Amino acid sequence: MAQAFSSDDVRPLTGPLLVLAAMVLALANFMAILDTTIANVSVPNIAGGLAISPSEGTWVITSYSVAEAITVPLTGWLAARFGAVRVFTIAVLSFGACSALCGLAPSFGLLVVCRVLQGLSGGPMMPLSQTLMLRIFPPERRGQAMGLWSMTAVVGPIAGPLLGGAICDNAGWPWIFYINVPVALFIFTLATRLLPRYELKLVRAPVDFVGLGLLVVWVGALQIMLDKGEEVDWFNSSLIVGLAIVAAIGFASFLIWELTQKDPIVNLRLFANRSFAVACLVMALTYGSFFASVVLIPLWLQTSMGYSALWSGRVMAFQGVLAVIMSPIVASLVGRVDPRRLVFFGVSLISIVLFWRAQLNTDAGYWAITAPQIVLGFGVPFFFIGINSIGLGAIGPAETASGSGILNFLRTTAGAFAVSLTTTSWANASSHTRVEIAGRMSASGALDPLQQGGLTSAQSLQSLDQLAQQQAVMLATNSVFMALSVCALISACSIWLAPRPAGPVTLSAGH
Repeated sequence: MAQAFSSDDVRPLTGPLLVLAAMVLALANFMAILDTTIANVSVPNIAGGLAISPSEGTWVITSYSVAEAITVPLTGWLAARFGAVRVFTIAVLSFGACSALCGLAPSFGLLVVCRVLQGLSGGPMMPLSQTLMLRIFPPERRGQAMGLWSMTAVVGPIAGPLLGGAICDNAGWPWIFYINVPVALFIFTLATRLLPRYELKLVRAPVDFVGLGLLVVWVGALQIMLDKGEEVDWFNSSLIVGLAIVAAIGFASFLIWELTQKDPIVNLRLFANRSFAVACLVMALTYGSFFASVVLIPLWLQTSMGYSALWSGRVMAFQGVLAVIMSPIVASLVGRVDPRRLVFFGVSLISIVLFWRAQLNTDAGYWAITAPQIVLGFGVPFFFIGINSIGLGAIGPAETASGSGILNFLRTTAGAFAVSLTTTSWANASSHTRVEIAGRMSASGALDPLQQGGLTSAQSLQSLDQLAQQQAVMLATNSVFMALSVCALISACSIWLAPRPAGPVTLSAGH
């Protein structure tokens, strides 16, 4: 691969222009991440508006996720062949156009097609916003760049359901897509004026069509399997078995092909770098644990604790408070503190918070439930900023876009896998525990006091069943959080597998 220009070829931005460009790139990342979750709470509205079943409506989420998961790891190749700035600006403009088409779609089939196109556009925006953020900042302030980027990555998934619910209640589901249009135009307009001078030398490598085809097959099969598994009872379904086989064979073929190609479409050779490989491992384990908890908490609150979607969203929103405050503070530590220490502290704190959640009971009040989220917001920036510093700081400038694409791909895929595994385990544990608790209550004569209190036999059974259900869900929730806590603890310890940096970590600003 041809050598990219050095970061000294173009002077970094300064003053108001730097602030404006950083805001544009952060906003692009926020918009792409926001759309991974904004439709989650809107599925019932979309299903009702287009006269389809709620299960069919989930394809609005799945189609976007699959398309995005395919293009994220392609970012390095796209940037090298067509230019990082060019790909970024085209992706932003396409994202806005596809968002408008999603809102205008007259049928469900067309909506799914437009969501696929939207996901294909949104995929490169996340890693390229990160790559270009490093490019426009002077070397001594690139830690701050990662702090700003990481802040949007943390807040985006939380803001999605909150914003989606508010828009659907007050304006209608098409507006969850329409709001992207003016934002995309704003980003495109400023990006085309501020960023072109940061374009790097293009690499005219041949197109790896076989690698691209294998990537589409195994990633698409895996993502659909994860999204539809719980709905069709996992491996009791021939569809899921077939998808699992396709994903496994496709993945093995993809690895063999890409590792033996001169010009692979995804640069898997980056994993030969121990720091990068460990960063990827810790990213997958930690983000999977973190994101699974983000999804599980609202489910628990709404199904068992009597919270509305709005109030469960308010619980989650507190996570963003300290995340926003701490991101620039943690960023200032990059280059001065061993990043492994930052990651270990942040992931350990995430593990402690998950363990804290495993101790809650059905009598927990609003602030008892919210307090762990506030503390979690304090620890997450240490993880995000530290792990990106380790992963991207260990590779060369010409590999930054590829490395960022792989890290973001592992983050999104680990999140999807963890959510599917967690929600299935939670549902199964709740069901089994409920039967066991109800049986013990009946055997212990728990119905007698209820009937003596004036309830009929049917009312007593119903009351007992409700109590058993609530306790079963609580016990299942605690066991899942305990498992997530252990996973995060293993991840925290794994960061020490990365070699000690020889000096201050310098984040690359290249292709």
